Amino acid sequence: MKLRQKIIFLAIVPLCLAFTAIALVVRYQAVELASQQRAAVEAAYLASKNTELRHYVDLAQHALAHLYDTGRTDDAIKEEARHLLADLEFGDDGYFFVYDDTGRSIMHPRQPELVGSEMWNWRDASGSFTIQHLIERARQGGGYERYLWRKPSSKTVAPKLGYVISLPRWGWVIGTGIYLDDVEAALAQIDRQNSGYLHQTLLLIASIALASALAVGLAGLLLNLSEHRVADAKLRQLAQRVVRSQEEERARLSRDLHDGISQWLVSIKLQIEAALVRLNGTPEQAATARAGFEKTATQINGVLAEVRRISHDLRPAILDDLGLAAALEHLCGEWRDAAGAGVEIVFENQAQADDGATLPDVVNTVLFRIAQEALTNIARHAGASRIKVRLYQGHNLLMLQVQDNGHGFDLGQVDDHSRHGIGLRNMRERIEAVGGELGIDSSPAGTSISAVIARASLPSLIPA
Repeated sequence: MKLRQKIIFLAIVPLCLAFTAIALVVRYQAVELASQQRAAVEAAYLASKNTELRHYVDLAQHALAHLYDTGRTDDAIKEEARHLLADLEFGDDGYFFVYDDTGRSIMHPRQPELVGSEMWNWRDASGSFTIQHLIERARQGGGYERYLWRKPSSKTVAPKLGYVISLPRWGWVIGTGIYLDDVEAALAQIDRQNSGYLHQTLLLIASIALASALAVGLAGLLLNLSEHRVADAKLRQLAQRVVRSQEEERARLSRDLHDGISQWLVSIKLQIEAALVRLNGTPEQAATARAGFEKTATQINGVLAEVRRISHDLRPAILDDLGLAAALEHLCGEWRDAAGAGVEIVFENQAQADDGATLPDVVNTVLFRIAQEALTNIARHAGASRIKVRLYQGHNLLMLQVQDNGHGFDLGQVDDHSRHGIGLRNMRERIEAVGGELGIDSSPAGTSISAVIARASLPSLIPA
């Protein structure tokens, strides 16, 4: 794929993703609004039905009051009550029903074939024990119950909202109900309308996205390739900086080997040769040879210490063996010994008690190198008498903070100067490479450098 095609592709894909995200958000919001609208309409319908239903039951209760309040429980008074309830109808499908407290049907004007039937174990189309639930609701003082029942006008099973009360002296449960199929039809109409509106909105968003993608594609064909040249120049600069850094590190290592270990090894070699010659001489020369060997052993210990120092500078073994906190504490100890009594270096490790996650090696290395670079800058430029290194390991983030009470610097001037601030740029590039951020705050009262890494980004840094 050519560069121009890549530029157009990289411009169109985020645009399409943005429109896709917008479409998903719009769809989600539309579905939520439709759901809320449906719930509000349903609540309004049901509130109206509940009020209407309670009104009907109150009318029936008042109609029976003159019979029930007599205190009679004989069949004659009950038969009169049944006739009275049977005549109470409303609409095409509104009627009252009566069951006794054992589930036997006492009166059902629209389904007389049920009268006298034992319906305690009767189930509706959903498998619910409808009569048991109605009787239980009445025993609890009366109330609403939803169930499925055959609608007289259409001869089909429909959802029904019933309201029942108990007449304990007669052992009756009387009630009535309102069918809710009209409510469901109204809600289905609302759902269809909302679905249509959503479909039209998504089509409009898709049309706008297509038009925008075409516009970006056409504009991409006319783009000037100067940005490409600038990017190439920056890439070459970065490559040169990497090569320069490698060469500087090699030169430093070469100087350490030549000026330190090499000279010591030459000195040790000459002393050993001289001691070997003296061993065959007089007793005094042999004693001098032994003293020379002892001095040589001391110098060998110095060579080993120098090798350990160079190895530690390349990559401290304690970082791999004991972890970041121990390596930083060791680093602070080395700087404390090198700085002498005039500089105070404090290390703090704050880790949450239940946090046992192992940090990726690349994160340990980055934070350790940032601490090294910060301490080097302080030693060279800050003139500080107190340095504080703080490592915070929390549930959500890691933070390394290096503070000093030196005279500070002008961050703007350092960033603008091409030859200054290389250490700060190195620190920033290191932390950004692992998904973190570097914060720098400097004033005449001192400088604070904070490297922060979110723990959410750590799994992606662990090699598979």
